[in-house]
Amino acid sequence: MLETRSRTAQIVLQVLTTLLVVPFLFPLIAMVQGSLAGTGWANYRAVFSITSLPIFFRNSVIIAAIVIAIVLVCSLMAAFGFAKLHIRGKEVYFWVLLAALTLPEVVLLTPLFATATSLGFYNTYLAVALPLAALQIPFTVLLARNFIAGIPDELIEAARIDGADTFRAFRDVVLPLTRPIAGAIIVLTLIAAWNDYLLPLVFLQDPSLQTVTLVPQFFIGQFDNDQTKVLAAAVVSAVPEIVAYLCLQRLFERGLSAGALK
Repeated sequence: MLETRSRTAQIVLQVLTTLLVVPFLFPLIAMVQGSLAGTGWANYRAVFSITSLPIFFRNSVIIAAIVIAIVLVCSLMAAFGFAKLHIRGKEVYFWVLLAALTLPEVVLLTPLFATATSLGFYNTYLAVALPLAALQIPFTVLLARNFIAGIPDELIEAARIDGADTFRAFRDVVLPLTRPIAGAIIVLTLIAAWNDYLLPLVFLQDPSLQTVTLVPQFFIGQFDNDQTKVLAAAVVSAVPEIVAYLCLQRLFERGLSAGALK
């Protein structure tokens, strides 16, 4: 963490931090104010009156859990291989993986649709969870690799001297030390999976499988477009993310700092 000892430096840092945060607060304030416009709290009552709202939340939780599990396992194992194992051409593989960061979701929509249809995944959780996980893994591997690279090699060598193979050294030595970066990966992946709109809209046509990001569609029609209720639905859908971040805030900050600045 960055620490400043002088009073002047602390004031300057506080002012700078406040100025950086203010632009991000305006959209949130506007969203909450807009959700209370018109009929006020009745907008929220209209959102909670949707009978399938608990189902939408359940589907979002299931998809987010699947994505987090896939991303966490794949990212930590791949990062360990890139950071600690002697693999021929691993730098080439790593940069090829990072090249996937340049691919926007909308460009992949057509091949993903064809693949999901041919494999029988269309209109299932996996049709959304697998592409979301694949889109997150390159960035999370980058973070986790930098973090794991900072773990002393002597710990792994000591485990091997004691008779542990590579997987056991990863499981018993490296994995317990990756708690901060794992927290950062969980938060980032949860936000991406929970907020995604395009993939659920395209791949989940069954109303019983749709996610909470599609709730605003209930207030948008050919002859109706109630933006106050749309904003209320957006506020309601954002609450679980805020709670999750507050619970993992300390791990998120430690892991993101170590993974990004190593």
